[in-house]
Amino acid sequence: MHELVERYGGFMGACDDYRAADLVLLGAPMDFTVSFRPGTRSGPRRIREVSEGIEEYSPYLDRDLADYCYYDAGDVVMPFGHVQESLQRLEKTVAVLLGDGKFPLVLGGEHLVSLAPVRQAAARHPDLAVLHFDAHADLRGDYLGERLSHATVMRRVAEVVGARNVYQFGIRSGTGEEFAFGRENTRFYPFEVLTPLREVVPLLQGRPVYVTLDIDVVDPAFAPGTGTPEPGGCSAAEIVQALHLLQGLNVVGMDLVEVCPVYDQSDRTALLAAKLVREAVLLFGKPVSQK
Repeated sequence: MHELVERYGGFMGACDDYRAADLVLLGAPMDFTVSFRPGTRSGPRRIREVSEGIEEYSPYLDRDLADYCYYDAGDVVMPFGHVQESLQRLEKTVAVLLGDGKFPLVLGGEHLVSLAPVRQAAARHPDLAVLHFDAHADLRGDYLGERLSHATVMRRVAEVVGARNVYQFGIRSGTGEEFAFGRENTRFYPFEVLTPLREVVPLLQGRPVYVTLDIDVVDPAFAPGTGTPEPGGCSAAEIVQALHLLQGLNVVGMDLVEVCPVYDQSDRTALLAAKLVREAVLLFGKPVSQK
């Protein structure tokens, strides 16, 4: 598909025909700026591996992956330690996907990888809204002198799309300065996910929307396999419901980041991520019969 991408075993049920697919999975195995526990570079691979442990049929949506043609492009090759080069490679690859009319679903990797697809989505959709589900505000101006970090990613995203176009849900960790910035500048909904999301969704009808979902928005009781777990989050059932609330919006891209398999021998974090990927494919892809 692209010279910057390496393919290996794909997500369950993925088709082999890139041209026929309208949704493409893409791994971004980068964890160069993590501030606590590394290992999210292994997230994309493990999500794919455990996907075989869940069903292709969604009882929530009464839809089946067998009726969809989605392509797993593999992982962007990211040279270790080279943040700018890795982001540029991811951005170039996403640009190819969007140029080919594909829906990009990026699997991280640390949260900084979200900046690349957001840049490309914003370049094609000037009125882009970004829905951000996370335990952490990620609004620092810099972290230890670095402007590009998983702790600064939403500040950089706000600079791309405009802070008032960033909607943040489930935030329960950050500095006082980050919380003040969020309350004054972004659409900031700390601690809760479902209640504010139900209020926001009708306001976004017709607008292009990008979704970035950090798995640590979920309480570590349900998703311990993440680099910076933060108690007090939503349940696994609630984040599935949150994704379903987006049905009917003009979602143009999505990422799911910060799965860190080494800290979860049970694989329940990766399994939750795989389930969310399944639901996203069924929500944002098109059945073969409609193509």
